[in-house]
This record gives sequence, structure tokens and C-alpha cells, in this order.
Amino acid sequence: MEYYAIHKSAIIAPRKARMTLDLIRGKDVSTAEAILETTNTKASRLISKVLKSAKANAINNGGASEENLVISECYINPGPVYKRIKFASRGNIDRRDKRTSHITVKVSDGKEA
Repeated sequence: MEYYAIHKSAIIAPRKARMTLDLIRGKDVSTAEAILETTNTKASRLISKVLKSAKANAINNGGASEENLVISECYINPGPVYKRIKFASRGNIDRRDKRTSHITVKVSDGKEA
């Protein structure tokens, strides 16, 4: 059975977070947690929270055992972009885009419904 967790509108650019997410794709949950714990990025902290939530959903709601859980799918989609301004030289205004992400992690125990 497959269980998932989503973090919507995480304030991190999807392009930056995908680099960290590629490290854990297809791994088992305990290995992925160890990788995220030793990776020192903002993305690793956000992805770790989503992974723990997906693991808790599988254990508490589905009765899956923690040893059998594998990350079956994980992806990051772009969320809304917050447009901010920054004052530039010679009376100009530059636009700063604050990009957000929707982080999705799906874990599976290998059994079918």
C-alpha cells in the first residue's frame, strides 16, 4: 500500500530542493532519513519533515512496519511565486521573485490493497 504526505507552499525554490530530493529517491526510509540528517541544507530539513509525516501515516493509518517502507515516489512541483521589489540604482526598481514549492513524498510497504 502507498502512503504520502505533502508540504504545500514551502518557501524554497524548486530547483534548489530537487538536488537534495534526488539523493533519497528510491531508497528505504531509514537510509533516506540518515542521508537527510547529514545533508546541511534548508531543503533537507523540509524534506525530512515531509518524510517523517509520510512514515507516520503509513505506520499509524495503514499498520505498515517501519522496516519494509521504501520511498516509491518523491517530487517537487512549483508553487505560487511571491513578487517582491528591491530598490535599485538610479531610481529603478528590481523585482525579486520568492519561489515556493509543493513537496510530495510517497512511501510504500510493497503490499497491494
